[in-house]
Amino acid sequence: MIILLLNSSILGEAYKDKAKDFAEEARDTASEFAKNAKETFGSNDNQKLLAGIVALLFGGFGIHKFILGYTKEGATLLGVSIAGILLSCFGIGALFVWIPTVIGFVEGIIYLTKSDAEFYNTYQLGKKPWF
Repeated sequence: MIILLLNSSILGEAYKDKAKDFAEEARDTASEFAKNAKETFGSNDNQKLLAGIVALLFGGFGIHKFILGYTKEGATLLGVSIAGILLSCFGIGALFVWIPTVIGFVEGIIYLTKSDAEFYNTYQLGKKPWF
């Protein structure tokens, strides 16, 4: 009986050590994953891809402009779209809705076809707001 108790206490210590080692390894892996996620999320590739896809899908509302930090241009597209929606009962409103949508679609294609370096230099360093 005493031998069994000694064996279980020795095994318990060994399992505690293994659990501590596993916890330290998991903590290191989690911190490395968080570091890599921050680098990936903050990279220019994601802004390019995100801005391009949003411009293709919701270009008329100027959301892609807000993503890139162009608040004036984004507000302009959003305002023209809202005015077009409000004026759509008149004939001229349809024109106001289509123009921002086409601009956003064209910009989305331009964003996605540029190389990463060219996109970064043109739209993030150069701050070119339109096309």
